[in-house]
Amino acid sequence: MVQQMRIVSRSPTLNVMSNAAFKAARGLIRDYGEVEHLQVSRKGPGDFVSIADKKAEDSIYKDLKKARPSYGFIMEESGEIPGDEDYTWIIDPLDGTTNFLHGIPHFAISIGLQKGSELIAGVIYDPIKDELFYAEKGGGAFLNERRLRVSARQHLADALLATGIPFASHTTGDRTLFQGSLERVMPLVAGVRRMGAASLDMAYVAAGRLEGYWELGIKSWDIAAGIVLVREAGGYIHDLKGGDQPFETNSVIATNQALNEPLTNLLLPCYKD
Repeated sequence: MVQQMRIVSRSPTLNVMSNAAFKAARGLIRDYGEVEHLQVSRKGPGDFVSIADKKAEDSIYKDLKKARPSYGFIMEESGEIPGDEDYTWIIDPLDGTTNFLHGIPHFAISIGLQKGSELIAGVIYDPIKDELFYAEKGGGAFLNERRLRVSARQHLADALLATGIPFASHTTGDRTLFQGSLERVMPLVAGVRRMGAASLDMAYVAAGRLEGYWELGIKSWDIAAGIVLVREAGGYIHDLKGGDQPFETNSVIATNQALNEPLTNLLLPCYKD
């Protein structure tokens, strides 16, 4: 059942974001229960969009537009809609569409808020597990009402990592780069997972369930909210080119404090030009 709580102790912005996610999630849960009847189309090889994605995005757009009429939008399905202010909502209405369409209960709604070039708030809601991850710059990161901190594990041998595996729409070059990175990482860590929802991978790093996550070929809506969560939980964010521009490079590394340097040193040689 979709959670009905309100974040009374949080800011009006986080209330607006979480309530929009809760409302859209009710429709996703209904559609998930009848997934075999959903209308589905392809955006590209191995990349799907369903009527569930579109309905959820429309619901979130309407709620956020009503609450903040002058803000702009960047949405996975509908693209960019400029606003009249220097604020932009960055929305993935259904992160983990392939999981959703296969009946795998691991997907989420992700809503980030950017002011200028700075990410200032993020909400990730997993309706199946009824977990709301949220953060605002300077205010910390939370899961429901519990404060989050990244994992304290200090050694790669103890680390559980997540990643995204290139699929049909990725280039041969992307697949080669990924294989090289996996070959370097696998022998040194406790495990590597591919769970199929980038926003939840980021949220799990913030929650200390994972020590790190990396992926090439992601988009802003995949990681915007997660970036705020990881940073506010005490973690680190980089891109796979050695900088701090995940949106520009379509790549990300998220880690806890202790493993930031060793994991980054492992991965960057695989992806640098």
